[in-house]
Amino acid sequence: MKTRRHFLTSTAALTAGAWVAPRFAIGQSGRSANEKIQLAFVGVGGRGWDNLNALGGEDIVALCDIDDQRAAGAFERFPKAKRFRDYREMLDKMGKEIDAVVVSTPDHSHFPATMAAMELGKHVFTEKPLAHNVWQCRALKRGAKHYGVISQMGNQGHATEGIRFVREWYEAGVLGQVTEVLAWFTGPDFNGPYFRKPDAMPPTAQPVPDTIDWDLWVGPHVGKVDYNPVLHPLTWRGFFEFGCAELGDWACHTLDAPFWALNLGMPTVVEAEKREGGSTLFTPDSSQIRFEFPARGDAPPVTLRWHDGNLRPDLRPEWGLKELASDGMIMVGDQASLMTGGRPDSPRLIPQDLWNEFRKDIPERKIPRVGKGGHYKEWTDAIRGDGPMPGSNFDYAAELTEMTLLGVMAMRFGGRIEYDASSMKITNRPELNEYLKEPVRDGWVYGEKI
Repeated sequence: MKTRRHFLTSTAALTAGAWVAPRFAIGQSGRSANEKIQLAFVGVGGRGWDNLNALGGEDIVALCDIDDQRAAGAFERFPKAKRFRDYREMLDKMGKEIDAVVVSTPDHSHFPATMAAMELGKHVFTEKPLAHNVWQCRALKRGAKHYGVISQMGNQGHATEGIRFVREWYEAGVLGQVTEVLAWFTGPDFNGPYFRKPDAMPPTAQPVPDTIDWDLWVGPHVGKVDYNPVLHPLTWRGFFEFGCAELGDWACHTLDAPFWALNLGMPTVVEAEKREGGSTLFTPDSSQIRFEFPARGDAPPVTLRWHDGNLRPDLRPEWGLKELASDGMIMVGDQASLMTGGRPDSPRLIPQDLWNEFRKDIPERKIPRVGKGGHYKEWTDAIRGDGPMPGSNFDYAAELTEMTLLGVMAMRFGGRIEYDASSMKITNRPELNEYLKEPVRDGWVYGEKI
């Protein structure tokens, strides 16, 4: 008879997008298909707290966080869950009691926590962006297949009906040939909760609070890093050694629809056309990044521009818009243009009169929809064998993130980057290739054998 562990692992062998015959027991005979999945969480503040609340109906068996104070709410809500600061210890001690792991750490720690879980056959849900460098993206993609696990990146827009509309309308020929994509986002807001400028670079050393294990926060990063509250919590995003700036924070939402619908693949050129403030260590105040994607079969080349800070695309008369919202995306076609917000939830054609006419006869819905519960239930259903592999599984999410990280590199170092995806090399500036696979501190090396 198959055990619970055998069943949970075997369901992960499904290929991306394949539908799964329903299962009516997680393992031992007589158990319900609704049996709870045993979850462990790495990072339980910030996005971790949101993910914990969304998945709190499962069996929460372990909580791991380097900050006892930030984790206090999670510890109180789930008093039976075992507590850890080091996820390596958690996985070592509780591996047999864990079915799946949710990773909600700063960007630089996504990869080792996720790979460590996969190496033990654990299903994984990892916040966006999936990883901190290109090699990590590719290793996670290989790892999910090699270890046979159900994977999901936390870009919830990929589970919406809106993104399915975008692809269906494009494939129905509504937009015609799309040759340009424009995207924008208001941040970084240095007075908000997620970005803050340091008093010096590197930030001035301050005493580490007793509630924080700073060495574990530094994790895989090579080199001395002094504690400063500008790094933890939340505002690590602006520091390129730990986060991926506004582009890394939002491209996996805002660029998800065009990347998927147009099947863009990897750009051959990424260039920072504008870049105000910042340095190679800290995010600029604003930027404009151009991506050049080659033709794909009968589809023409595409130019994509990302704008953030105080930069926006210029309004065009044919759009019929008085102004642009604070964030959004426009796919420019030769038959029509399509606009979304910062996430792909509510697409519409522009101008308004075209949209009004189009809504009278919307193309057939051909792509299966994700029901109530969104990308969380999509993941847990796949683990149970009750649904398809999640849409933002690592096969897809790794490529979306790789494209994003190339843009982050242009934002960080400025200028033009010419990229050969087949060899994973920057061909015109070889000195930047070391950032495609960053060095790792001893004790945090994962994924080298797959």
